[in-house]
Amino acid sequence: MDTLSKILDFNLISIGDYKIKVYSLVIILLILLITKVIVQLIKKALFRRYKGVHFDTGNTYALYQIIKYVIWVIAIGLILESIGIQLTLFLAGSAALLVGVGLGLQQTFNDIVSGIILLSEKSIKINDILEIDGDIVEIQEIGLRTSRGLNRNDISIIIPNSLITTNKVINWSHQKKKTRFKIGVGVAYGSDVDLVVRILEESVLEHPDFVDGKTIEGRFVNFGNSSLDFEVLFFSENVFRIEKVKSDIRKIINRKFSENKIVIPFPQMDLHFKSGHTEIIPKTD
Repeated sequence: MDTLSKILDFNLISIGDYKIKVYSLVIILLILLITKVIVQLIKKALFRRYKGVHFDTGNTYALYQIIKYVIWVIAIGLILESIGIQLTLFLAGSAALLVGVGLGLQQTFNDIVSGIILLSEKSIKINDILEIDGDIVEIQEIGLRTSRGLNRNDISIIIPNSLITTNKVINWSHQKKKTRFKIGVGVAYGSDVDLVVRILEESVLEHPDFVDGKTIEGRFVNFGNSSLDFEVLFFSENVFRIEKVKSDIRKIINRKFSENKIVIPFPQMDLHFKSGHTEIIPKTD
């Protein structure tokens, strides 16, 4: 016992009156271990699947993140206290330093505050599909400073949280389960308008990723400069991969146009040349 006491009382670091002993290191390790165990238990409890009970994954994840951050802040405070650093004195003594750091890390703090807003407000959740700066992203993780998403090219994108909270963001997941999309196409003047509309609607019907065939609608939109302009509107639940769906439908439209001798014209431009005359000015000395 005496040997153990001597080991625990052994000074690892000694700077003037400030000393860190072995038992302080043991306490720090215990705090870290207990904190990690508590966080893991809370995570298992929150994400456990109960029979007959449905939990929203996004809400549960947001609650877990908030609880995790609070627990770790408390743990860090206990660690500082265990090594003899008074938090009140530490904060008061480092006030000027914190102001300087705060100015330098203003954007970082902005992202952190935005992360807290996202996690608490729950306007954005895991698996939500967002349109940010013209890019479609499926949110996979919401962190305290940044969020991580996957775009339609399967590229992982790190998004500062302030970009989500301060910019205009379209959340496709807030809409109904199905969303309306359209495909535009132009055909040559003189084409059978009714036939074109019927082909557009039949082309969508051939693809599996549409919802409710009664809502498919072909429209004659406009008389273009080089073509008669049409569009076909349809509903789909495959929001994230809709560009692939549109590409497949365009292939079907192109095939059916070829089968029915309907031409998609090239852009045309008429050039008018105006004849003129050249005036010869004699050279003077």
